[in-house]
Amino acid sequence: MNVGDLKIEGVDQNKRPLYQEIIDQKTKPKGSLGYLEEVALRLALMRGSESISLSRPHMLVFAADHGIAQDGVSAYPSEVTAQMVLNFVGGGAAINVLCKQNNIELQVVDAGVNFDFDENLPIRHRKIAKGSKSFLSAKAMTEDECKQAITTGAELVNSLHAAGSNTIAFGEMGIGNTSSASCLMHMITHIDLAKCTGRGAGLNDEQFKNKFKVLEKAIQFHHLGSDEPFEILQTFGGFEIAMIVGAILEAARLQMTIIIDGFIIGSAVLIAHSLHLDILDFCIFSHLSDESGHKLLLEYLGVKPLLNLGMRLGEGSAAALALPIIQAAANFFNDMASFADAGVSNRS
Repeated sequence: MNVGDLKIEGVDQNKRPLYQEIIDQKTKPKGSLGYLEEVALRLALMRGSESISLSRPHMLVFAADHGIAQDGVSAYPSEVTAQMVLNFVGGGAAINVLCKQNNIELQVVDAGVNFDFDENLPIRHRKIAKGSKSFLSAKAMTEDECKQAITTGAELVNSLHAAGSNTIAFGEMGIGNTSSASCLMHMITHIDLAKCTGRGAGLNDEQFKNKFKVLEKAIQFHHLGSDEPFEILQTFGGFEIAMIVGAILEAARLQMTIIIDGFIIGSAVLIAHSLHLDILDFCIFSHLSDESGHKLLLEYLGVKPLLNLGMRLGEGSAAALALPIIQAAANFFNDMASFADAGVSNRS
């Protein structure tokens, strides 16, 4: 995938008054369904239709290891990445429970885990390498690796769309990936690194101070002289984040509904948005993460989250939780009677 040549068409804003009128004529006081009405309007614009369908929702969970994890930025050892992938495959993780509850088809992708999985396991085996390099002393990925990861993410989404899916969400698993996300956010937004950096999976005070020092040193080491998003991703990202960037870009190109999870997926959105502004037309942001920096990330993009439950798990968990609310927005738009249909008097 040549991201520079990718053509993404935003929604047709000329249809906004038509869809807004449909919403306003439902048998309710105008605006009384709150943000649900805005979600319905955005879905109608994505579909370009007076009927909204959310077909075969999928969750792709991308997993990869990060070299930076060896520099003491995480409370958990790197082996946990592979162990959690096996937990996903075994059906024991939060994302398994939530996808099952909400009829979301779940696929787990090995983007770059430092482990040899049995080829017979129900995993999408797309390993680029056994973990990215530590960006404390080198770029996390080579140029070819980063391009391959972006292309792979796009291909996975394209295959799901070809099989009838128009709704997709992304999750992630990778010890050390909040460090990548913090650096990506800082480099794209120019927000102070301290405000972009949080405690990840639960660092204590001493561990958190070390994490920040490591990230600060890494930023200074690379001293990137440009805001070129591909170079930023190559330098500080990870294989799972790069695949998610490609997946978001392709889903937007295909005009799919993209349900965005938390801080890590948000960092991928920042890169994709820097490459193509129109991707936001197809994104619904599921929640406000409890991870430090996520609120500022959402504010930078100018978007509003659906939920605020104090969550910071990742895995795509909040995106899975948000789907029933998004479906409710589609259902009221499709099925709720208008004042005229129901013979109910509207306001004078």
